[in-house]
Amino acid sequence: MNIVIKQIELIERIDRLIRMQATGSPEELAHRLEISKTKLYRALNIMRELNAPIVYDVSLQSFIYKEAVGFSFGFYHKNRKPNKINPFVG
Repeated sequence: MNIVIKQIELIERIDRLIRMQATGSPEELAHRLEISKTKLYRALNIMRELNAPIVYDVSLQSFIYKEAVGFSFGFYHKNRKPNKINPFVG
């Protein structure tokens, strides 16, 4: 599979867990994602470069977003109105 697609899928998984406030510690998250801590921190840094306001909340033991943000990646038909739940489905 393409490296870019794998990276996007990883970011989507991390985003989902952050939204659920269910990442656990960095070690737990890396284990859950079956990646190294180094690869996890690279992905988090990419997300931050894309303006994701990610912080680690010690009391929740989870990464969280400091403010509400959205993330989507993909293509959709310009002639169709995006679906509010999934903007890629017309």
